[in-house]
Amino acid sequence: MAKVCEVCGRGPVFGHRISHAHNVTNRRWNVNLQSVRALVKGAARRIRVCTSCLKNGKVQKAA
Repeated sequence: MAKVCEVCGRGPVFGHRISHAHNVTNRRWNVNLQSVRALVKGAARRIRVCTSCLKNGKVQKAA
């Protein structure tokens, strides 16, 4: 399953881990995804949403 927010489409960001000896290896920053029951087109559905979308009110939670 992809680590992508279903509301905004935000995914992992890639970069480098750099040691004190300046050895460079790949690393990634994953998005903080939460599984939430939300209203999608009037029906309750379980979707994976990033926490920034939850905090900004872009998702209407199902009761």
